[in-house]
Amino acid sequence: MSDTHGYLDDRILAYVKEADQVWHAGDIGGFHVTDTLSQIKPLAAVYGNIDDAKMRKECPLDAKFKCEEVKVWMTHIGGYPNRYDKRVREALKRDTPNIFISGHSHILKVQWDKKLELLHLNPGSCGTHGFHQVRTMLRFTIDGKDIKDLEVIELGKRGA
Repeated sequence: MSDTHGYLDDRILAYVKEADQVWHAGDIGGFHVTDTLSQIKPLAAVYGNIDDAKMRKECPLDAKFKCEEVKVWMTHIGGYPNRYDKRVREALKRDTPNIFISGHSHILKVQWDKKLELLHLNPGSCGTHGFHQVRTMLRFTIDGKDIKDLEVIELGKRGA
């Protein structure tokens, strides 16, 4: 998930309860979001450009970790294949993860990077703030080194 901008609802939380882990790609919008999510499931979260100094002390700019045999890198502003943000571009080439997750755009995008051989994920925005029309999240399974069962979750219209 990404770009909650302080917003959580029962639809989001229903999917959180079904997950093994929750990964938040920034623009969290308040500790009530991270506190609520982490009380339900283990949470990995990075701060985004709207998050304040207190949130930035609690959440890193980048989260790099392994889930089973899959290397994950999550950051808020990351760009897209062939147009990665300059801050991450060279580091992605040096230490390529299997999955690169970023938020920020509020636009859901799943893209295979042929050059770096990584799966780029942007879950869109599940919050109500922004210009996106439909609130979205992503759900998938990691089994050993396999990434499978990727599902786009639509949570309804932004204003609904």
